[in-house]
Amino acid sequence: MSSVSDISGAAAAVDAGTEPDAGPPARGLPPNWPWLLAAAALVPGLILVVVGRSLEQPAVQAWRTVCLAVTVQALPFLLLGTALSGAINAFVPASVFQRLLPKRPALAVPVAGAAGVVLPGCECASVPVANSLIGRGVTPAAAFAFLLSAPAVNPVVLTATAIAFPGSPEMVLARLVASLVTAAAMGWLWLWLGRAEWLKPAVRHTGHQAGRSRWTEFRLGFQHDFLHAGGFLVVGAMAAATFNVAVPRSVVDTFAGSPWLSVLFLALLAIVLAVCSEADAFVAASLTGFSPTARLTFMVVGPMVDLKLIALQAGTFGRAFAVRFSSATAVVAVAVSVVVGGVLL
Repeated sequence: MSSVSDISGAAAAVDAGTEPDAGPPARGLPPNWPWLLAAAALVPGLILVVVGRSLEQPAVQAWRTVCLAVTVQALPFLLLGTALSGAINAFVPASVFQRLLPKRPALAVPVAGAAGVVLPGCECASVPVANSLIGRGVTPAAAFAFLLSAPAVNPVVLTATAIAFPGSPEMVLARLVASLVTAAAMGWLWLWLGRAEWLKPAVRHTGHQAGRSRWTEFRLGFQHDFLHAGGFLVVGAMAAATFNVAVPRSVVDTFAGSPWLSVLFLALLAIVLAVCSEADAFVAASLTGFSPTARLTFMVVGPMVDLKLIALQAGTFGRAFAVRFSSATAVVAVAVSVVVGGVLL
């Protein structure tokens, strides 16, 4: 069902002080391809920023503002995630995770999902951390449960939700329950239907290797992960900005009047707006024309599936994984949000 055996073998080789077999080069990509990807994403944005300043077109200015806002908002948490990812690989032995998590993958999934409460970061931070966990021998299903739950159930996000919805503790509880159930359901779904060929972890510096200090491994891992994910983050931010500028306000008002369409519309809006999980509760609270269940859906779907997260997953685990996993997560998140919202809100 998963590629745990292959990845665990690589982790064991690392702990033994040997260099794991990296296999054939990935599709002939040049060694500096993360730099090329970041440049390919940044150059068009910089051109539009300059053109927007010279033309002073409102639409171009709005695009520039949204693109920069999404990128700047997510960048600190991406730094946090890549730093934590590098620390896990350089300083934490694989045996630690094997002791902390239950040996049975079906039990490890909910435990890993509940452990998401310890990472005060957004979805950008969870992707490199999940990749590091897999590299250290954690079953992918548990790592994916952590990836989905960490941005939605950590104390910072729950506190922000309580502030955004004053006097509505049921909204905080609904977000916590719906996010945990979705994360666990996706972990179990991966155990049931996941295939090893869908998961292609990024080739990276992993763990301590002979002749290198752990601080050198940390620096190399941090550098690789940040450059690798940064380009995809910019691509996702540009796509989110394009949607913000292209979709007129009248379309939003049309969907707000239908209970079912409003849920689907806010789910789609969460995917394309790519708002950081620490701020999405305030966006949801401002959507007063929509039902509480629709706004709950916005807050559950957003931290788990958005354009920048899909791009980050594609760059880290492969396009085949990102397409399947993101699609399934969106469906499960919407269904769970509707059920939980109907019971608690």
